[in-house]
Amino acid sequence: MNIQEIKKLLEMFDNSNSVKLKIVNENFEISLEKSGAKSQKKLPANIAPQVSMPSIQTDAHDLAAATQSQTPTTQKTSVNTEVITSPMVGTFYRAPSPDSAPYVNIGDKVKKGQTIAIIEAMKIMNEIEAEFDCKIIDIIPSDAQSVEFSSELFVVEKI
Repeated sequence: MNIQEIKKLLEMFDNSNSVKLKIVNENFEISLEKSGAKSQKKLPANIAPQVSMPSIQTDAHDLAAATQSQTPTTQKTSVNTEVITSPMVGTFYRAPSPDSAPYVNIGDKVKKGQTIAIIEAMKIMNEIEAEFDCKIIDIIPSDAQSVEFSSELFVVEKI
């Protein structure tokens, strides 16, 4: 199970009327419970609440990779570590076109005002620029991934 699948699962659970959810697979298990949820009426034993969930296949390797990729903001390399967030809802792109090189890669040093990504919103390409001189520590969303307002995009270290 990857990060996007986990996020989708959490979003679907949050928007549902269910207060508890448990998914068990061969190599994966997740239990969710809404805090402060009011108890629901008990249903007869032969009736279970239905929650529509996407088909999710996973293995232990995917879970380990998902867990590792969830922790970039906790792996601060110095006091100058910052997170660059999305100023809008849209689709995140690392390069100006599919056949072009990405604007930045992990480890690159960028100058204030340098374009580091694009977010497409309503068919308009909006350049995301570095607000200060920095070094790219991590790139959080995948290329062509949907992002929300204030979604974390980059973990950077101020220079």
